[in-house]
Amino acid sequence: MGNPDLRRLDREIRSTEKKLEAVRRGELWPLNGRERRAMARAAASGSYRVARGRSAGRAENQMEATASAAETRLNAELTALHSERQRLLTESARAKAQKKSSGWW
Repeated sequence: MGNPDLRRLDREIRSTEKKLEAVRRGELWPLNGRERRAMARAAASGSYRVARGRSAGRAENQMEATASAAETRLNAELTALHSERQRLLTESARAKAQKKSSGWW
C-alpha cells in the first residue's frame, strides 16, 4: 500500500470526489473552460431575456444540461481512477505472490 502511484491515485480520487460534490451543489469552480463558457453564455442570454420581459427557460435548460454534462464527465473520471487503482493493486499483489512462490522454500 506504500506505493507512490497508489498515493497519487488516492489523492486524485479525493480531488475528483470533491469536484463532483461541488458540481452537485451548483458551484462553478470545478468546471473546465468549455463548461464555464457555456454557463456564462447561458446566464448572459437568460438575464438579457429576463430584462426584456421574456422567459429564460431555454437558458435555464442550457445551464442544467451543462451541469449534468460536467457531473457525467467527473463520474467517468472517477470510474477511470478507481479502475486504475484496482489494476495497480492487482498488479502489485500478483508481483508479491510471484516473489513469494519463487523463494527457496
